[in-house]
Amino acid sequence: MGRTAAISRKTGETNIQLSFNIDGEGISEIDTGVPFMNHMLDLFTKHGQFNLTVQANGDIEVDDHHTTEDIGICLGQALQDAVGDKKGIKRYGNSFVPMDETLAQVVVDLSNRPHLEFRAEFPSQKVGTFDTELVHEFLWKFALEARMNLHVILHYGSNTHHMIEAIFKAMARALDEATTIDPRIKGVPSTKGML
Repeated sequence: MGRTAAISRKTGETNIQLSFNIDGEGISEIDTGVPFMNHMLDLFTKHGQFNLTVQANGDIEVDDHHTTEDIGICLGQALQDAVGDKKGIKRYGNSFVPMDETLAQVVVDLSNRPHLEFRAEFPSQKVGTFDTELVHEFLWKFALEARMNLHVILHYGSNTHHMIEAIFKAMARALDEATTIDPRIKGVPSTKGML
């Protein structure tokens, strides 16, 4: 049995079905109703070598907030479930990703202690119809539900699309590293004996 999880979440604002496989092949089936999130989740899947399916129906006639937030919640819960007892994992991951004029860095610790450190400012308030403030909302809910430290550092950039895309790619690569099983690690990678 692989490291997989399936999450269903239905509220008065959204209805989300999500499945996640840590040990995937970069295959995604994404339909969120939010085109920019479709794009970000697709490249997150590809660059992390995960498998991800998301079917989301939300009140996007209001705006993209509830759908984006709730996908973050579901993806975080799925990661937390899929990684299991964390025995043998590297636990930490760090990735720098350039995208043209942009350089993003994401550092993660699957510590069971949720924290988001977000050092990024975007020059535009929107990419297409997507409110860029929702990037923080998504990442905070993702970190909270995955119970991980997530540090996002945007070193520089000028194109908002490139900046957000580099963050999602770096996050994927950092999580791929952190979830990798290292045969040298015996048990949980903590002197406490648990995470």
